[in-house]
Amino acid sequence: MSSSKKITVTSALPYTNGPIHIGHLAGVYVPADIYTRYHRAIGNDAIHICGSDEHGVAISMKAKKEGITPQQVIDKYDAIIRKSFEDFGISFDNYSRTSRKIHHETASDFFKKLYNANDFIEETTEQLYDEEVNQFLADRFVIGTCPKCGNEESYGDQCEKCGTSHNATDLINPKSTITGNTPTLKKTKHWFLPLDKHESFLREWILENHKNDWKTNVLGQCKSWLDDGLKPRAVTRDLDWGIPVPVENGEGKVLYVWFDAPIGYISSTKEWAEREGKNWEDYWKDENTKLVHFIGKDNIVFHCIIFPSMLKAHGDYILPDNVPANEFLNLEGNKLSTSKNWAVWLHEYLEDFPNQQDVLRYTLTANAPENKDNDFTWKDFQAKNNNELVAIFGNFINRVVVLTNKYYDGEVPTPNNLLDIDKNTLNELAKYPDDIAKSIELYRFREASQKLMDLARLGNKYLADEEPWKVIKNDEERVKTIMYVALQIATGLSVLCEPFLPFTAKKLKSILNTNNNSWNDVSEKSTLLESGHKIGKAELLFNKIEDKEIEAQLAKLEATKLANEQANKTVEPQKPTIEFDDFTKMDIRVGTILEAEKVAKTKKLLKLKVNVGVDTRTIVSGIAESFSPEEIIGQQVSVLCNLAPRKIRGIESQGMILMTDTPNGKLAFISPSENANNGSEVS
Repeated sequence: MSSSKKITVTSALPYTNGPIHIGHLAGVYVPADIYTRYHRAIGNDAIHICGSDEHGVAISMKAKKEGITPQQVIDKYDAIIRKSFEDFGISFDNYSRTSRKIHHETASDFFKKLYNANDFIEETTEQLYDEEVNQFLADRFVIGTCPKCGNEESYGDQCEKCGTSHNATDLINPKSTITGNTPTLKKTKHWFLPLDKHESFLREWILENHKNDWKTNVLGQCKSWLDDGLKPRAVTRDLDWGIPVPVENGEGKVLYVWFDAPIGYISSTKEWAEREGKNWEDYWKDENTKLVHFIGKDNIVFHCIIFPSMLKAHGDYILPDNVPANEFLNLEGNKLSTSKNWAVWLHEYLEDFPNQQDVLRYTLTANAPENKDNDFTWKDFQAKNNNELVAIFGNFINRVVVLTNKYYDGEVPTPNNLLDIDKNTLNELAKYPDDIAKSIELYRFREASQKLMDLARLGNKYLADEEPWKVIKNDEERVKTIMYVALQIATGLSVLCEPFLPFTAKKLKSILNTNNNSWNDVSEKSTLLESGHKIGKAELLFNKIEDKEIEAQLAKLEATKLANEQANKTVEPQKPTIEFDDFTKMDIRVGTILEAEKVAKTKKLLKLKVNVGVDTRTIVSGIAESFSPEEIIGQQVSVLCNLAPRKIRGIESQGMILMTDTPNGKLAFISPSENANNGSEVS
């Protein structure tokens, strides 16, 4: 296990331009929480630091879209995000906001330290500019074709398809996201961090010093950046929302959000230390402190290249020991998308699955995108709950507690002679703290969660092999030993599950009526639950999730998919103008469908008999995928009667039924709102 006394854990600061979804939880916050809870459990001084990222273009864009101020945006979403983290047990020691005074002062001081040491390059460059709104187009205010992969919807700072970071001026065919105009180039002055100056240091520090302990996906992305050659990176932006550039001639400019945001870890630590009476520098400037950044793969370059270069240039700070970035989580085979509402939002999840935070935490951990993109499906969520949490973990605990109450009125029995199976089982229990710890220390949280479940399997197997419900009939003394051993396993589970399942751990400790054991006690103490100790009554730790609950979630996603398809449909442009006389040539009348049948060997065609007042005629219509023949008998429709007849599949069609499409992709009849006489003209 780790011997570090102090560990500073940071989680990526979420943008306050929307709520939190399962991708955020799986990629960053649950792994960071497991890691921090584990280190606290083994006695380390581990702090978990985070906060809302409230600057940058994303906030300004959201404010413009919603017609409110940036301050209103950040206040709204900070409250939602903060509550979601609290509801899911993400145990931050401090969750701050980059709009707070302490952060503005910390970021400004950091900038001035580098500025005064001549660590920046000051340059006047040409930047994209929208003439209509008189605004420079930083980052997300411009979209265009990625120069590396050809993605036509790349942002000005990063392509979300290939992950490449670039400048807005690198885009091909750039467009302003504000007006849609093609921007012009206009000169402006900015300060740049010369990353090329730090290239040799970064190459040695990352590719040599950390080649054996950093994840391959992190090393690979860093190597790609370094091999391409680092270039100076702007640390200021022409914006009116953010931290003002705190030097002469900085008017009208703010610190670039990716300069300001990681400093938020430091300012949040300062805020925590001031409140708790601690020295914040012990957690950022002491070489014996271990610094770990939990992020998603889209933030690797900022946490492994840019922020370390800033820290190195400053000179007073430690560098991260590890940056265990995760890949992306998809949802039902498609990329999670905030803008398209293709997500499972945390606050909505708890409305549908109240008090089942740990089910989601476990599923996301067991299926975490640690080394490659992974997929969340509702069927897998149901299976993880029903087949593992309920059938293995919950089943073992329930049997142990029920039998203890049944046989001994809830009192832990005194064991007799331990047989080899008892000793071996207790010895196996004692190995689990170190075994789970090794996986956590290597940032293999999926593996660690399955080892935890293996301990529950050990308990189930022990009970199944020893069958106390049968042995009680002729050997009551033997059953005392069996139940004593089973209760030790249950107590071990209550301790070791806490980093992964904090709400379950609390409930289980309440059932067992104990909170006296530490992580190390599970391997070091011979007895975790003493004989004579009184436990509580049985309660279900997990409830089975029924098919109808999953079907409701899938239906919700299907509705989102249909809405997106409809939103993406382009409205056909207006056809060329016609004269009134052209319109009067069309004879459109109300008719009633008398007969309908499918046209053989076709999917779309129905043969209809329609009474249009002047006569009854045959019309072939391509509506079979939206309507069955039986359901449209008697339907009143609008018919273009004087359309020249033509043969369709050998049937002469004498007119056209007027139709339109609906948001769900089905066709709909253009019909009178009230019953009308057949032959009535439509004008």
